[in-house]
Amino acid sequence: MILRLVLLSLLASPVAAQSLDDLQAAEAARIAAIRLDEAAAQLTAADSARDRVAALSETVRAFEDGLEALRDGLRRAALREARLTRELAAREAEIADLLGALQSMGRGAAPTAFLHPAGALGTARAGMILSDVAPALNTRAADLRTRLDEVRILRALQESAAATLAKGLDGAQTARTDLSQAIANRQPLPRKFTEDPVRTAILIASTETLEGFASGLSEMARDETDVELPDITAQKGRLALPVAGRLIRRANEADAAGVARPGVVLATRPRALVTAPAAATIRYLGPLLDYGNVIILEPGPGTLLVLAGLDLVYGATGEVVPAGAPLGLMGGSDSNPDAILPENTEGTGSGRPETLYIEIRVDQSPVDPAEWFDALKDG
Repeated sequence: MILRLVLLSLLASPVAAQSLDDLQAAEAARIAAIRLDEAAAQLTAADSARDRVAALSETVRAFEDGLEALRDGLRRAALREARLTRELAAREAEIADLLGALQSMGRGAAPTAFLHPAGALGTARAGMILSDVAPALNTRAADLRTRLDEVRILRALQESAAATLAKGLDGAQTARTDLSQAIANRQPLPRKFTEDPVRTAILIASTETLEGFASGLSEMARDETDVELPDITAQKGRLALPVAGRLIRRANEADAAGVARPGVVLATRPRALVTAPAAATIRYLGPLLDYGNVIILEPGPGTLLVLAGLDLVYGATGEVVPAGAPLGLMGGSDSNPDAILPENTEGTGSGRPETLYIEIRVDQSPVDPAEWFDALKDG
């Protein structure tokens, strides 16, 4: 009777749930490694591209996507390994009972080798019980073997990831450096106006708010000409975000210091590429107040798009840039492979220490950016 209770309790213990994400952790990392190889091929092809700036911009994005996917796959692999390790540690007694039962049963098909103190009738009953539970015991043993094998595979995956990460990070840095050089060497972009540096300096010195600076932008231009751009209002609600990131603060939502601003804040990866969401005139770029490097775009009459918090900015005030044109890079450093590996398998693994502030102003008044960007509608 005791043996029956032990076996029934063993068979009743739940098998840990395995989500699709968990089961695909290694596959996701493998695909990410392929994407990094493809990005490296794009980097080579960019040398012969007619529009090298556009080609290198795509290459930088490819590296960023590949590194993001690889890090995510490794994070999920680490989480899966930790869960399996904890589960196996918690089931040590169960495993010992299972191994003992299997060892007693041996490899023979007949369970009648077990003798019962109650005699022939007890032995027959014990044999019937073991005949019922033997297939389930074998299933449990196979399940444990599968889990142990999965732990070994996941651990090997993480141990071998450093070289792939280092290669991808080196490739991304090379692409960014080449992009900066290509921008410096590219043909001059169309200009809508010429910046007046004196007026710009006066406006910056006298400005205490972003709103005040945006209101005085028209005073910074001279020799302004008409440049035809696509109707930005027709793209409202369909614009792509200027950088790959995660929304961490909505418009008018107070931050930790209690300060609420009319724009949104995205958390981004270090050195992430920032691009123009739409064709626009660069009204200003450079440091401003406490926002870091700022780019203010004018995609249409009366509409301003403010991007603040960049580390490196491309272009010049007065230039007209096409949609998707590179505008700059976020700060931080991703040159260390350890910085992209999961530091805490119990955490979120967000790994996004940089932030980009996005504000949209229409006729001098701020509007909610969520109305303009597709990714922010439900986000």
